[in-house]
Amino acid sequence: MASAPPVPPVTEIDLTPFAEIVDNARTDHEQALTTGLVATSNEGQPDVALKGSLMVWDKDHLAWWERAKRETLAALAVNPRVAIFVRNPTRDRRTLRFYGEARVVGEPQLTQRIWDRVLQVEKDTDKERQGVAVLVRVDRVRAGPLEIQRRESPGTS
Repeated sequence: MASAPPVPPVTEIDLTPFAEIVDNARTDHEQALTTGLVATSNEGQPDVALKGSLMVWDKDHLAWWERAKRETLAALAVNPRVAIFVRNPTRDRRTLRFYGEARVVGEPQLTQRIWDRVLQVEKDTDKERQGVAVLVRVDRVRAGPLEIQRRESPGTS
């Protein structure tokens, strides 16, 4: 009887190994639109939304350009906790889940830097640049059923 593969150790948060998977999820598939899915909750009412501009910002943060400014933005104003689901089988067979706290970016320079990294296909859907930048400090990462990264003290950094 074969034994189960060893469970990888849980490490501290470092999102940089996921950059190629996340940053290219929107454009890697010709046959189907695959992108990040963001789950929010507004006064107990759950919502999910596709975010084609989702990117790994740095080792601690994900970011996206919020162009719709509807349910997701309203939910973040009430409850900043989010769950983000990314599946990009072209680059990794695992389903990645990121959990953290989101905020709308108020600093013009950071907003511009995030906009600069948004994929052109997503920029083309907001030609007037009416959206806002959102930054998510990630506290936990799951790959498939396994927790693989966790911030030692949520709320820091």
